[in-house]
Amino acid sequence: MNAFNAPTLAAAAVWSLLSLPAVAAPGSPVSSTPTDAWRLCTAAVDGAERLACFDAWADKQPWQAPAASAQTLPAEPTLPVPAPIVATSAAPLTADPMPADPVVRGCNDAKYSAMTRFWELTEGTDCGTFAVRGYRPMSISAVASNSVNRQPSSPAPDHQSTTATDYRSTETRLNISVRTKIAKGLFAHTPERKDSLWFGYTQQSYWQVFSPDLSRPFRTTDHEPEVIYVYPLSLSLPGGWNWAYAGGGLVHQSNGQSLPLSRSWNRWYLMTGLEKGNDFAITSRIWKRVNEGALSDDNPNISDYLGRGELTGTWNPNRVHTLSATVRSSLGSTPRGSLRLEWLRTLGDGIGGGRSNLRLHTQLFSGYGDSLIDYNRKRTVFSVGFSLLDF
Repeated sequence: MNAFNAPTLAAAAVWSLLSLPAVAAPGSPVSSTPTDAWRLCTAAVDGAERLACFDAWADKQPWQAPAASAQTLPAEPTLPVPAPIVATSAAPLTADPMPADPVVRGCNDAKYSAMTRFWELTEGTDCGTFAVRGYRPMSISAVASNSVNRQPSSPAPDHQSTTATDYRSTETRLNISVRTKIAKGLFAHTPERKDSLWFGYTQQSYWQVFSPDLSRPFRTTDHEPEVIYVYPLSLSLPGGWNWAYAGGGLVHQSNGQSLPLSRSWNRWYLMTGLEKGNDFAITSRIWKRVNEGALSDDNPNISDYLGRGELTGTWNPNRVHTLSATVRSSLGSTPRGSLRLEWLRTLGDGIGGGRSNLRLHTQLFSGYGDSLIDYNRKRTVFSVGFSLLDF
């Protein structure tokens, strides 16, 4: 047998071993099993026969995944198993759940009382700073009165109109009133109590729209900017009443006219508010005029006419109707002041099914100070129109 036939003999030996059952000789250092056949393949000199020999040996090996080495392979991370989602009849699953109460509108959540929402007395009613909100009713009304001031006058020097203007007693009244919160949490900053500082502006104009012969002028316009501080109280009182807030402010009021029609004054005031749910509310103010010199006083003794304090009572018999009465008094020896009676009826529905801010607004006023030019003139005014309340 020559060397050339050695690979052939080695391959034949491999095939013969591969065909034997896997039996190891006891005590043998190398077992005579098919797994030892690869040793014989190394005897093959020819590359093709060597490869064929190894392929034949590999095909006979049972396959299993190699064991990972703790030193070379990182541990497989264990992912948390999500908890199963179980739907119940009490809380059905929806892709985009909606709030249960359609009246909830952010900081105007109806679960809080109207007075609490109006002055944002808690964390839950805080609408943030520098957002524009309604203050007094914004309205347009048709007005009929028992008289009209055709020649205004004041006891101050050079404040008497020299000519009369043929104004009509029927006219239109326009009210604009807005406010914004400029600071919050100054002295009270808890979820249940939050004080605030506000700036408000109110403008009232009487427009002679029914006087075409006069080119429908504005008879008078009053401007009333003010700064208001509100402190939450939330004190329970007998009979289910709640003392909601107290506060104070500084207000300027003027008509922006030149002599002889110029009228203006400044005053400090204190205020407070009580409520019984959303059914009843009582608010009050008492004020002190900022003294002016005789030469700069457009309207002497104005407090004896417009009053030194006011009291307002409000009743909501239901979600549609609101009734209110405001009494002003001079609190002096000469009883002067005014009485204002109002009835408002809600029109339509608000956003999200809540209460609409648009109202039919009927008002009866009798007394002094319906406008600043009329501070010392008593008149009775009846008006009907539409108002947009706090928004």
